[in-house]
Amino acid sequence: MHRLRTICLICCLLLLGACSSTTFVYNRLDFFLPWYLDRYAELDREQEQYLNELLVPFLAWHRSRELPRYVELLDAIERSLDQPMTATDVEAISLQFEAAWFRLQDRLLDWLLDLGARLSDRQVEDFLDKLWEKQEKYEEKYLERSDQEYREDSFEDLLDSLQDYLGRLDREQRAVLREASEQLLRADHIWLNERAAWLEHLRVLLQRQPGWQQRVRDAVARQDENVSVAYRQTYNHNLRVIHTALAEVLNGRTDKQDRRLRKKLSSLREDLETLIAQGEAAAA
Repeated sequence: MHRLRTICLICCLLLLGACSSTTFVYNRLDFFLPWYLDRYAELDREQEQYLNELLVPFLAWHRSRELPRYVELLDAIERSLDQPMTATDVEAISLQFEAAWFRLQDRLLDWLLDLGARLSDRQVEDFLDKLWEKQEKYEEKYLERSDQEYREDSFEDLLDSLQDYLGRLDREQRAVLREASEQLLRADHIWLNERAAWLEHLRVLLQRQPGWQQRVRDAVARQDENVSVAYRQTYNHNLRVIHTALAEVLNGRTDKQDRRLRKKLSSLREDLETLIAQGEAAAA
């Protein structure tokens, strides 16, 4: 699921990377997605061709149905900047991104399962082995951190994300993020334990006994329901802390930061509208 989530975010997080290359990257998703998947399951020529055929309707759907919804979301974000924001406002925006992720998940899962039916047993084993290699790297990267290192990493992540849109943050804004990072609860141990359990379950599912594709769909649909109470509580707590900090920083933005933020959003909106128009022209 972490790999699937990353693939989805390649599409969905185009919303978060307003820059002149957005249209170029999006128009090359038919190249980037197979390239990304090939890092985990080396496809033969026939499988690559089949994947390319699956991507055509998926990308057409995403361009015609999802991109207009992204434009609407950008409009809503820009309107929200005209008045003080609350943590609830930030949460509402976050939930819309989450909804976009779930729509992508459903679509991508269908063609990933179709492709999975064409993989050999050796390819499936290699795929699972690579997921476990990634698990080991995550454990080495995250679990060996001290609590102070965890808080520092969290602060730097928040700082980098906001400065992409606002420019350099001042001392007071940084203090807000520093305080938020001190309030965050560690979830890396719980997350990695649950990820390991999911990989064990996935290994069973990918033995591909009759009905396996529906069982994978059911397992994915229930995955959020099956997370531990400890993880859910930690996740919700951290979201509240981050939403509150984001609202405070946005409310305290300077005129210069406001102009930069609105320019970023406007640039991304223009890119999305260009992509939509290109899709309409191709379909005409």
